[in-house]
Amino acid sequence: MVAMDVEQVLAGIGSRLKAVRVERGTTLTTLAAETGISVSTLSRLESGKRKATLELLLPIARAHGSDLDELVGLTGTPDPRVHAEPREIEGRTFWPLTAAPGQPRAYKALFPPSTDEPDPRTHEGHEWMYVLSGRLRLLLGPHDVMLAPGEAVEFDTRVPHWIGNPGPHPAEALILFGRQGERVHLRTKSSVD
Repeated sequence: MVAMDVEQVLAGIGSRLKAVRVERGTTLTTLAAETGISVSTLSRLESGKRKATLELLLPIARAHGSDLDELVGLTGTPDPRVHAEPREIEGRTFWPLTAAPGQPRAYKALFPPSTDEPDPRTHEGHEWMYVLSGRLRLLLGPHDVMLAPGEAVEFDTRVPHWIGNPGPHPAEALILFGRQGERVHLRTKSSVD
Protein backbone atom coordinates (compact mmCIF):
# COMPACT_ATOMS: atom_id res chain seq x y z
CA MET A 1 0.00 0.00 0.00
CA VAL A 2 1.48 3.35 -0.99
CA ALA A 3 1.42 6.41 1.27
CA MET A 4 -1.47 7.97 -0.64
CA ASP A 5 -3.60 4.85 -0.12
CA VAL A 6 -2.91 4.92 3.63
CA GLU A 7 -3.93 8.57 3.83
CA GLN A 8 -7.13 7.85 1.89
CA VAL A 9 -8.01 4.93 4.17
CA LEU A 10 -7.35 6.98 7.30
CA ALA A 11 -9.38 9.90 5.96
CA GLY A 12 -12.35 7.63 5.23
CA ILE A 13 -12.49 5.65 8.48
CA GLY A 14 -14.98 7.98 10.19
CA SER A 15 -17.55 7.90 7.41
CA ARG A 16 -17.04 4.13 7.02
CA LEU A 17 -17.68 3.59 10.75
CA LYS A 18 -20.88 5.61 10.57
CA ALA A 19 -22.07 3.81 7.41
CA VAL A 20 -21.53 0.40 9.01
CA ARG A 21 -23.33 1.45 12.21
CA VAL A 22 -26.29 2.93 10.30
CA GLU A 23 -26.51 -0.11 7.99
CA ARG A 24 -26.61 -2.34 11.07
CA GLY A 25 -29.41 -0.21 12.53
CA THR A 26 -27.48 0.59 15.70
CA THR A 27 -27.61 3.86 17.60
CA LEU A 28 -24.53 5.51 19.06
CA THR A 29 -25.94 4.80 22.52
CA THR A 30 -26.33 1.08 21.79
CA LEU A 31 -22.84 0.87 20.27
CA ALA A 32 -21.42 2.69 23.31
CA ALA A 33 -23.03 0.12 25.60
CA GLU A 34 -21.67 -2.77 23.51
CA THR A 35 -18.11 -1.42 23.29
CA GLY A 36 -17.59 0.52 26.50
CA ILE A 37 -16.60 3.56 24.40
CA SER A 38 -18.45 6.79 25.20
CA VAL A 39 -21.07 8.19 22.83
CA SER A 40 -18.98 11.37 22.58
CA THR A 41 -15.87 9.45 21.46
CA LEU A 42 -17.84 7.38 18.95
CA SER A 43 -19.42 10.54 17.52
CA ARG A 44 -16.04 12.24 17.17
CA LEU A 45 -14.60 9.11 15.48
CA GLU A 46 -17.43 9.07 12.95
CA SER A 47 -17.10 12.79 12.20
CA GLY A 48 -13.31 12.51 11.77
CA LYS A 49 -12.62 14.76 14.78
CA ARG A 50 -10.95 11.89 16.68
CA LYS A 51 -8.13 9.74 15.31
CA ALA A 52 -8.96 6.03 15.09
CA THR A 53 -6.73 3.76 17.18
CA LEU A 54 -6.67 -0.01 17.55
CA GLU A 55 -7.96 0.36 21.12
CA LEU A 56 -11.09 2.00 19.68
CA LEU A 57 -11.46 0.07 16.44
CA LEU A 58 -11.16 -3.47 17.84
CA PRO A 59 -14.20 -3.26 20.18
CA ILE A 60 -16.22 -1.58 17.41
CA ALA A 61 -15.31 -4.35 14.94
CA ARG A 62 -16.25 -6.98 17.55
CA ALA A 63 -19.61 -5.30 18.22
CA HIS A 64 -20.38 -5.21 14.49
CA GLY A 65 -19.25 -8.81 14.01
CA SER A 66 -16.69 -7.85 11.37
CA ASP A 67 -12.95 -8.01 11.04
CA LEU A 68 -10.85 -4.87 11.18
CA ASP A 69 -9.96 -4.83 7.47
CA GLU A 70 -13.63 -4.90 6.47
CA LEU A 71 -14.53 -2.26 9.04
CA VAL A 72 -12.00 0.27 7.75
CA GLY A 73 -12.42 -0.68 4.08
CA LEU A 74 -8.98 -2.23 3.41
CA THR A 75 -10.14 -5.34 1.61
CA GLY A 76 -10.79 -5.39 -2.10
CA THR A 77 -12.37 -8.79 -2.51
CA PRO A 78 -12.34 -10.60 0.81
CA ASP A 79 -12.28 -14.36 1.24
CA PRO A 80 -15.98 -15.26 0.88
CA ARG A 81 -15.83 -18.09 3.42
CA VAL A 82 -17.23 -17.39 6.87
CA HIS A 83 -14.78 -18.45 9.60
CA ALA A 84 -16.62 -17.33 12.73
CA GLU A 85 -16.68 -19.66 15.72
CA PRO A 86 -19.97 -21.18 16.90
CA ARG A 87 -21.51 -19.77 20.06
CA GLU A 88 -23.38 -21.76 22.67
CA ILE A 89 -26.20 -19.84 24.33
CA GLU A 90 -28.52 -21.43 26.89
CA GLY A 91 -27.75 -24.92 25.56
CA ARG A 92 -28.31 -23.96 21.92
CA THR A 93 -25.45 -23.71 19.42
CA PHE A 94 -25.36 -20.97 16.76
CA TRP A 95 -23.01 -21.06 13.75
CA PRO A 96 -22.66 -17.64 12.06
CA LEU A 97 -23.32 -17.84 8.31
CA THR A 98 -22.67 -14.14 7.62
CA ALA A 99 -19.49 -12.23 8.40
CA ALA A 100 -20.03 -8.77 6.93
CA PRO A 101 -21.64 -6.12 9.11
CA GLY A 102 -25.21 -5.17 8.38
CA GLN A 103 -28.63 -6.74 8.35
CA PRO A 104 -29.92 -9.36 8.34
CA ARG A 105 -27.56 -11.80 10.09
CA ALA A 106 -27.82 -15.52 9.26
CA TYR A 107 -27.15 -18.47 11.56
CA LYS A 108 -27.49 -22.24 11.57
CA ALA A 109 -28.83 -23.26 14.98
CA LEU A 110 -28.88 -26.57 16.84
CA PHE A 111 -31.68 -26.95 19.40
CA PRO A 112 -31.22 -29.93 21.75
CA PRO A 113 -34.38 -31.52 23.17
CA SER A 114 -35.60 -29.52 26.13
CA THR A 115 -38.18 -29.79 28.87
CA ASP A 116 -37.90 -26.09 29.75
CA GLU A 117 -41.16 -24.30 30.39
CA PRO A 118 -42.00 -21.81 27.62
CA ASP A 119 -40.99 -18.25 28.48
CA PRO A 120 -42.33 -15.99 25.67
CA ARG A 121 -40.46 -12.70 25.27
CA THR A 122 -40.62 -9.61 23.10
CA HIS A 123 -38.00 -7.28 21.64
CA GLU A 124 -37.43 -5.06 18.62
CA GLY A 125 -36.70 -6.82 15.35
CA HIS A 126 -37.79 -9.40 12.84
CA GLU A 127 -36.98 -13.11 12.59
CA TRP A 128 -37.14 -15.74 9.86
CA MET A 129 -36.50 -19.46 10.47
CA TYR A 130 -36.33 -22.56 8.24
CA VAL A 131 -36.32 -26.00 9.91
CA LEU A 132 -33.68 -28.34 8.48
CA SER A 133 -34.21 -31.38 10.72
CA GLY A 134 -36.08 -32.40 13.86
CA ARG A 135 -39.10 -30.54 15.21
CA LEU A 136 -39.43 -27.12 16.78
CA ARG A 137 -42.30 -25.66 18.76
CA LEU A 138 -43.06 -21.97 18.23
CA LEU A 139 -45.29 -20.03 20.57
CA LEU A 140 -46.16 -16.73 18.89
CA GLY A 141 -48.87 -14.64 20.50
CA PRO A 142 -51.99 -16.88 20.47
CA HIS A 143 -50.38 -19.46 18.13
CA ASP A 144 -48.82 -22.75 19.26
CA VAL A 145 -47.22 -24.25 16.15
CA MET A 146 -45.18 -27.44 15.67
CA LEU A 147 -42.65 -26.98 12.86
CA ALA A 148 -41.30 -29.89 10.80
CA PRO A 149 -38.36 -30.08 8.35
CA GLY A 150 -38.97 -27.91 5.30
CA GLU A 151 -41.26 -25.46 7.08
CA ALA A 152 -40.44 -21.76 7.45
CA VAL A 153 -41.79 -19.03 9.69
CA GLU A 154 -41.25 -15.29 9.90
CA PHE A 155 -42.53 -12.91 12.50
CA ASP A 156 -42.26 -9.53 14.18
CA THR A 157 -40.35 -10.10 17.40
CA ARG A 158 -42.45 -7.50 19.23
CA VAL A 159 -45.08 -10.26 19.45
CA PRO A 160 -44.42 -12.48 22.51
CA HIS A 161 -42.60 -15.58 21.22
CA TRP A 162 -40.69 -18.67 22.34
CA ILE A 163 -38.97 -21.45 20.38
CA GLY A 164 -38.12 -24.86 21.83
CA ASN A 165 -37.45 -28.44 20.82
CA PRO A 166 -40.01 -30.95 22.20
CA GLY A 167 -37.60 -33.81 21.31
CA PRO A 168 -36.79 -36.58 21.22
CA HIS A 169 -34.00 -35.67 18.75
CA PRO A 170 -31.97 -32.48 18.22
CA ALA A 171 -33.40 -29.99 15.71
CA GLU A 172 -31.49 -27.81 13.24
CA ALA A 173 -32.69 -24.59 11.66
CA LEU A 174 -31.47 -21.68 9.56
CA ILE A 175 -32.28 -18.34 11.18
CA LEU A 176 -32.17 -14.76 9.91
CA PHE A 177 -32.25 -12.04 12.56
CA GLY A 178 -33.05 -8.46 11.70
CA ARG A 179 -32.20 -5.36 13.74
CA GLN A 180 -32.28 -5.99 17.50
CA GLY A 181 -33.15 -9.69 17.20
CA GLU A 182 -29.56 -10.86 16.88
CA ARG A 183 -28.40 -8.98 19.96
CA VAL A 184 -31.22 -10.43 22.06
CA HIS A 185 -30.92 -14.05 20.93
CA LEU A 186 -27.15 -14.35 20.85
CA ARG A 187 -26.30 -13.07 24.31
CA THR A 188 -26.43 -15.14 27.44
CA LYS A 189 -27.90 -12.27 29.42
CA SER A 190 -29.77 -9.54 27.64
CA SER A 191 -30.87 -6.17 28.88
CA VAL A 192 -33.47 -6.11 26.08
CA ASP A 193 -36.42 -8.46 26.59
